[in-house]
Amino acid sequence: MKINELTLFTTNLEAQQEFYTQVLEMPLVAASAGTFTIKVGASSLTFVKSERIYPAHFAIAISPNKIQQALEWTQQRTEILLCEGETVADFSNWNAEALYFYDIDGNIVEFISRKDTNNVSTDPFSTTDILSVCEIGIVSTHIETIYNQLNAMRPIAIYDGGFERFCAVGTSEGLFILVNNIKKKWFPTQEEAHPADFYIKGDYNFAFLNGTIVTEKA
Repeated sequence: MKINELTLFTTNLEAQQEFYTQVLEMPLVAASAGTFTIKVGASSLTFVKSERIYPAHFAIAISPNKIQQALEWTQQRTEILLCEGETVADFSNWNAEALYFYDIDGNIVEFISRKDTNNVSTDPFSTTDILSVCEIGIVSTHIETIYNQLNAMRPIAIYDGGFERFCAVGTSEGLFILVNNIKKKWFPTQEEAHPADFYIKGDYNFAFLNGTIVTEKA
């Protein structure tokens, strides 16, 4: 599953733009009053100014052999969020490793390195190792309903988990992380998960607004 475009909302537009373009050194694609877009590998990430938001949780795929270099690179730029006391989370069942940090709005941003991808590089870690936006969290107390809505748009497989508290759906290339916030909190911070608004384009095209999936009418 591919995520071509992800749009999030921000109450700190200028500071967010500086964080992503100056601190994380991601290329600026476009900027205008109330919005900016950056290049995240093969994907684009847009922020739109809003008066009020809930923080999102999303992941960015990086080269498969670069998690330790990515850790050092990120530590030079911002604070790493610990994963049960460790700076890197080992997801052996996903054949992956990940690290986490906050952006300006408190969105939890994840760099995930999957060992089963082919983008192996021997060069030092840089923004060229940032491959794509590959995950977005969807918070709902009715995650089976959310799954059914996604599956009705286009058949989608359950990658991990179930409908009670946590369900990752899609493929290793791209996942929707469905979270029942009554029964599960955000990893790794264990803070309360709230439904964050977003728009997405790629293999699935919809908006998630006020805890509800909204699709464009034909």
